[in-house]
Amino acid sequence: MAGFDDIAKKAQEFLKDPKVEQALHSEQAEGVSDKLLDAVAGAADKATGGKFHDQIDQAKKTADEKIGDK
Repeated sequence: MAGFDDIAKKAQEFLKDPKVEQALHSEQAEGVSDKLLDAVAGAADKATGGKFHDQIDQAKKTADEKIGDK
C-alpha cells in the first residue's frame, strides 16, 4: 500500500499546482469532462442494470462541479 499512498500524495500535489487548477477550470476541460463523465456514468448505469442510477447521477454531478468552468 505504500506505493499507492505515494501515488495519491503526488496526485494531490499535482492537482494543487496553479497551472493545473487553471486548466481543470477551463472551457476546454468542461467539454472534455462532460463527454467523459457521460460515458463513464452510462457505462456504470449499464453495468448495474440501472439499479444505482440516482447514485451514479449524483456522483457525475459532483465530479462535474469540480472540473471545467460550469
